[in-house]
Amino acid sequence: MPRGSYLHLATGVAEEFQCAPGPAGWRYVASGVDLTVDSRWRPARLQLTTSSWTLRGGSAGRELLWVRGDREHSAEALAFLGDSPAFLIAVARSLRLAPGESATAPLVQITGDSLATRTVTQRWTLVSAEPHPTDLGPLPVETWQATDLETAETTEFHLAGDVVLSAPGLELTRLDSPPNL
Repeated sequence: MPRGSYLHLATGVAEEFQCAPGPAGWRYVASGVDLTVDSRWRPARLQLTTSSWTLRGGSAGRELLWVRGDREHSAEALAFLGDSPAFLIAVARSLRLAPGESATAPLVQITGDSLATRTVTQRWTLVSAEPHPTDLGPLPVETWQATDLETAETTEFHLAGDVVLSAPGLELTRLDSPPNL
């Protein structure tokens, strides 16, 4: 069960996390973030908490449903996207791409302390998957790109199993056990 710490470079906030596969999917828990996905990596349950707001949500068929404050919202979308690396992992795994393949995904992006939401469409590409030597044997590391189709802004990040190794604005500062592959 991977556990460790990410540093959010823009805010200086450390995100202590642990994640693990479960009987029906995968779960990621950190301070203020609790994401559980089903066997298809769709959000079964999400709870985000800031000092002023709580957002709870999940998927129902092709839609995502969420409550922020006392208002209910819905959108036809694949997954949630936010500041936590949990979202990068869940979206990437839900797409089930082979190296060189791309997919377009409508996502509900959650931003800021107010947990504001908006629907975005992004093109996700699994650029490559390369084995990297470690003391425990080769570790497959994937290079991903996500491009916002409205702004054409592209971000690149690297995954190993269920751990984000690097991403813009994010630094993996500690990993106590290897990723689940």
